[in-house]
Amino acid sequence: MPNFIAVPAVVSGLDSTLQFRNALAKLQTWVETENYRGYEPFDGLSSWARVFTFHNQLAERILQQTIRQCPINLRPLFGISRKDSTKGRGYMAWGYLTLYKATGQQEYLEKATACLEWLDAHKVARFQHHSWSNHFDFTSRAGSYTKDDPIIVWTSLIGNAYVEAFEITGKQWYLDVAVSACKWIMELPRERTERGECISYMAHVQSSIHNANMLGAALLARTAKHTGEREYRKTACAAMEYSCSRQLQDGSWWYAEDPMYRWVDNFHTGYNLDSLDTYIEATDDGQYSGHLHKGLAYYKANFFEDTGRPKYYHVRTHPVDIQCAAQSIDTLARFARRDAECRKLAEKVATWTIRNMQDPKGYFYYRQYPLMKAKTPMLHWGQATMFKALAELIWQSSRAV
Repeated sequence: MPNFIAVPAVVSGLDSTLQFRNALAKLQTWVETENYRGYEPFDGLSSWARVFTFHNQLAERILQQTIRQCPINLRPLFGISRKDSTKGRGYMAWGYLTLYKATGQQEYLEKATACLEWLDAHKVARFQHHSWSNHFDFTSRAGSYTKDDPIIVWTSLIGNAYVEAFEITGKQWYLDVAVSACKWIMELPRERTERGECISYMAHVQSSIHNANMLGAALLARTAKHTGEREYRKTACAAMEYSCSRQLQDGSWWYAEDPMYRWVDNFHTGYNLDSLDTYIEATDDGQYSGHLHKGLAYYKANFFEDTGRPKYYHVRTHPVDIQCAAQSIDTLARFARRDAECRKLAEKVATWTIRNMQDPKGYFYYRQYPLMKAKTPMLHWGQATMFKALAELIWQSSRAV
């Protein structure tokens, strides 16, 4: 286990940072012991039972959702094994880099480098430029895509880890991979409107989703800060215009503008805020600062209970989902340097999550329902995201000292 100090369950003040370090150390040990492999909520189509869906989309959705929603882990019964995760490695790399900044310990930089080298070797092979996908096929009411179909969300998040590594080390290779990912993004379809452009979620069909669009814009802007590539910045600005012009009056965003996607949830809102903040920092373009402040105020006011328990939707708490908890901590910690309320709320959410959703073995449970918990250990969804989130909270706490 990493050399963090174990502390009692009840802590306060500066000691709370030790609690977060202890939780993170246990989590890191679990992930590394499992060799960065685990389950994912939407991995149901990896089952032997898929053959009995006869490629019918509705039948595939039922299989996938049955395995996803069941509080008991059905995966061993359905022949679904723990798998590698590109997005999991990306979050772990980013978390290691953040811990390196916070501690200066070389081992974190070495582990981050190993993850990024693995990701370089596991980009989607059928594209020239870097992009990443799930390690399983996926079907939803909007359609299907396979493990060979990369998406902008994972590509952008992983690309940001490479930029982070470049900013820390100055090594050109990291920036070169980020540029390659940006080239893939620039070739994606776009919805062009009178108020901005929406970069597609996927390569083979236009799919306009706000968090995907803003994540892509954030990577383009952050990379352009180092390369001076004007087209990246131009595209990023058009993408932010699309999503910011469609921000609702109360400061929230629909998941997407299509009526079938009109819900507001926790972790996608966190993606939007992080991306907009990254864009503004990278470009010094202040025209969307008001949208950022309005969105952050909405986020703080609508997604958290007094105990620190994070809500999934703005109108409903359950299921309490570990991805919402992780993204909440990550986003709130990000804004802690400028907003003391964000710091307190991030610590409150982290404390609640550790006490209620971390297993003694170190991993975090998938979900909490009113009468029971789904304890399946996901990899990206919960472990890697929590690792990066707790690392961000520790880093921001170290900067405040």
